[in-house]
Amino acid sequence: MQRLYDFIRRHPTGVDTFWAVMLFGFGMLWVLEDLERAWNQTTASVIVLLLGLVVALRRLMPQKMLVLAAVLGIAQLVLDVGVNPGDFAMLVIIYTVAAHDGPRWASRLALIGGLSAASLAQIRWPTHGAETGERVFLTVIMSLPFALAWVLGDSIRTRRAYFAQLEERAGRMEEERAAQAKVAVAAERARIARELHDVVAHNVSVMVVQADGAAYVLDAAPDQAKQALETISSTGRQALAEMRRLLGVLRTGDAPESGEYVPQPDVQQIEDLVEQVRSAGLTVDFKIEGTPRPLPSGVELTAYRIVQEALTNTRKHGGPEAGASVRLVYFDDGLGLLVEDDGRGSSHELYEDGGADGRGHGLIGMRERVGMVGGTLDAGPRPGGGFRISALLPLKPTH
Repeated sequence: MQRLYDFIRRHPTGVDTFWAVMLFGFGMLWVLEDLERAWNQTTASVIVLLLGLVVALRRLMPQKMLVLAAVLGIAQLVLDVGVNPGDFAMLVIIYTVAAHDGPRWASRLALIGGLSAASLAQIRWPTHGAETGERVFLTVIMSLPFALAWVLGDSIRTRRAYFAQLEERAGRMEEERAAQAKVAVAAERARIARELHDVVAHNVSVMVVQADGAAYVLDAAPDQAKQALETISSTGRQALAEMRRLLGVLRTGDAPESGEYVPQPDVQQIEDLVEQVRSAGLTVDFKIEGTPRPLPSGVELTAYRIVQEALTNTRKHGGPEAGASVRLVYFDDGLGLLVEDDGRGSSHELYEDGGADGRGHGLIGMRERVGMVGGTLDAGPRPGGGFRISALLPLKPTH
């Protein structure tokens, strides 16, 4: 049974041709039995044949077959070829045109022609002995099949269009989900890259400075060398702890195996950060203005990372005699940051373009972080020398 159904679906025109032959056969039986109008049998045979052609080609050329059916109906009226089994083709073509996604004029023509067919037939071949009311009733009854054929076809066309729209919408939603997933992956990669840069750049910079200092005073001042090595050890442990925390976000559902993961740094830890930088040999003036208070975690992390990156850049680009100042200002609606140094500063390409050699990602990361919390960032050389970074982080993101 399934094979037969599959064959029918693969060969719709062949199936229509089969039914067209059957319809032509029934029509010819009617023609041969109508002995009273023998002179009109040839004309009737041609009309029945063409009505069968309408059924055979209804899927391939629905609009043309509709016009042919209309012409054949008019020919029947003019040539006095009465209603016959071949006229069933008109019901079929009305249904086909209404169900086809073609021009709307064809569907309207099919509906008007179908509703008019019964009236025209009753006028051309009136029922003998019937009163006017009976004729009207018969006309209405004969019009119902044509109306039902059109309604059924139009309903199928509407249903098919509805399912096509659902499929299109589902496909579009799938594409949007894929695009959103790509954006989310890119954003997560950028976030992890920023975190890795901040952790590695800052801690490794401190370790390099301390290692150079320890090597320089190793023979002359062993105690200072020992203190520098201890600083390297503690900084390395801190870097490892933050690296483990970052790697933890790449796991899917794995719980930490130990308590070595550290919480996200906040504004209160900026003072510890400044002390760490001071111990590495950089002079830093740190001040807080306004009343300290808890801030959203995103704002606190952004503030910490900006100060961390700014001080790291001072050590890298400011020169050996550079000094820095850090100002935190608590406003009613946000937090202000000002980090300045009196060193050599960095080249224009690093803070403006990101560097052709891949450097300058720290300032790019700053701008990305500030943008994520709806803040503003200004970075560039100071008048008279040095570098200046100013940021304003609102308590609520701006849209």
